[in-house]
Amino acid sequence: MYVFGNGESRTLVDINSLDGIKIGCNAIYRDYAIDHLVCVDRRMVIEAIDNGINDNALVYTREDWASQFKDFKHIRTVPQLPYNGTERWDEPFQWGSGPYAVLLAAKTCKGDTIRLLGFDLYSSNQNVNNIYKDTSNYDSADKRAVDPRYWIHQIGKVFELYPRRNFVIYQLPEWEIPKSWIHPNVTVDTISNL
Repeated sequence: MYVFGNGESRTLVDINSLDGIKIGCNAIYRDYAIDHLVCVDRRMVIEAIDNGINDNALVYTREDWASQFKDFKHIRTVPQLPYNGTERWDEPFQWGSGPYAVLLAAKTCKGDTIRLLGFDLYSSNQNVNNIYKDTSNYDSADKRAVDPRYWIHQIGKVFELYPRRNFVIYQLPEWEIPKSWIHPNVTVDTISNL
């Protein structure tokens, strides 16, 4: 099973060449047919439906939005969080598409290995690091990058709470894994090995 974020490192791999279940975030549907699309931003759900998302793909969004798309037979709600936290970043509404995509994989994977690609977290130039920047429903390329602390915490919780799943993060050689992601079930490999 593969989970794709939209960090710029993802452009180094042809997703069509990979075999397995594919979970992606937001605008990935523009370029690739995937099995599960996670869009917690209502605008992205509208865009995906209006632009003819793959008929076989399931689209996951927040429970708050799902009822607005009841005529679309492939709509689903994102999974419930597997824990109760006390901080703002533990609130379900603070979770983004990327962390929810990793959680969906952890909850539904038939095997034991989940491969992550495009979860760059950091920008190389302090500006937005997203391959869809400057397109509809995305920030402009000159906007300051989003602080990744929430994503780091949330994805780290998934790694922690699903110790029987093996997570392999494919990244560039210079990328550094966040300390909260260091668990026995998490490894980092270079993109060239994917």
